[in-house]
Order: sequence, then C-alpha cells, then structure tokens
Amino acid sequence: MRVLPVFAALPAVLAAPVQALAAGVQRPIPNPQSATAELWFFVASVGLLLALAAVHWLVARR
Repeated sequence: MRVLPVFAALPAVLAAPVQALAAGVQRPIPNPQSATAELWFFVASVGLLLALAAVHWLVARR
C-alpha cells in the first residue's frame, strides 16, 4: 500500500513542466459604460429608492 501514493502523485509530477511553460494570463479590460446603460442604472436606482421608501412608509404606519 505504500506504492499507491507514489502512483497517485505521478500525474502531478509529470504535468508540472507543462504548467511551467504555460503562458501568463492576460486580464480582460472592461468596456466603459454606455449612456444607455447609465440611464437604465439610474432608473433602477430610483425605483429601488421608491420601493424602500414605500416599505418604510408601510412599516411606520403599524
């Protein structure tokens, strides 16, 4: 049973040189927001604030 861990680690040992030759990861550069996206974000933000105000008003009446 002492031989089993050696064989279990064998794929990692064989793959190590291949991983060392792998190219570095290039981080993606995000695109800037469009005016339409900013408008819809503003509309959603106002809707969220109105919903929070409505919940506050309903809870405060109790």
